[in-house]
Amino acid sequence: MMRFDTITIFPEMFSALTEFGVTSRALKMQKAQLSLWNPRDYTTDTRRTVDDRAYGGGPGMVMMVAPLEGALDAIKQDVAVHHLIAGPTILLSPQGRLLNQALVDELGGHSQITLVCGRYEAVDQRFIERRVDFELSLGDFVVSGGEIPAMMLMDSLIRQIPGVLGDEQSAEQDSFKNGLLDCPHYTRPENYENFFVPDVLLGGHHAKITDWRRQQALMATQTRRPDLIEKARRNQWLSPSDEEFLREFEENSVKNKLS
Repeated sequence: MMRFDTITIFPEMFSALTEFGVTSRALKMQKAQLSLWNPRDYTTDTRRTVDDRAYGGGPGMVMMVAPLEGALDAIKQDVAVHHLIAGPTILLSPQGRLLNQALVDELGGHSQITLVCGRYEAVDQRFIERRVDFELSLGDFVVSGGEIPAMMLMDSLIRQIPGVLGDEQSAEQDSFKNGLLDCPHYTRPENYENFFVPDVLLGGHHAKITDWRRQQALMATQTRRPDLIEKARRNQWLSPSDEEFLREFEENSVKNKLS
């Protein structure tokens, strides 16, 4: 089981994770566990204040150290009581390390992860320096808080837990799992307004289907994300047959442009 401890001032948002789809099923199966911790519960004033004005001026408010550390201390104590090995404490932040499938795979090796969902203008830097192992970003853009990024991270991790998906091959065929984008997928009917399912998928020849899917993934990646092809080459993830197919594909693409 993988346990997620999440610090947030909006715990209600996580119903999207707990009540719907694959993640809800995983939690009910006890393949994963989610514990929500509100820093307002670790304040000492009647208003349950978790933010204050920034030193030096400027717009927006800054999340205070003490309530966040209080929530984190409670998590650490609870993790110890349950004899778990504490994993990293991660702050969801646009300034953080960019999330990719390799990092998802790396984090999947932990049995417990603590996620801190920032709000307002920023989180007091002293909390980051004292208690955060690393910051994590979903991309070069800004959202209102860390809750949605945290849910996206948890979704990507939970779907990889054995037994969560109905078919164990589903996660293995996801985009980026083998360094490439995913291949196209089709379902019934075979003919939809004269748009047809490729014949190779109807023939039942598993080796040919596997080859076709690999080639489609290579084409999609070369066309849309050539940087991933270069990364695959650097890491020697491409086979000689992959390279041969890409050479032919690139040659044909050039010919088509010239014709």
